[in-house]
Amino acid sequence: MPRTPAKHNLPEKHCALCQRPFSWRKKWADCWDSVKYCSERCRRSRKSNANTAG
Repeated sequence: MPRTPAKHNLPEKHCALCQRPFSWRKKWADCWDSVKYCSERCRRSRKSNANTAG
């Protein structure tokens, strides 16, 4: 069984909403390219922020 890579070697992205950096998680292994938000809270609030911007 392969060892888990060190945390500092994991890929990182910035949240589309709050601009905070977040690291790769094992549950995102199959969909890392489509992950845009750091948390469920940011994902849920994307609609309310889009409505207030216009």
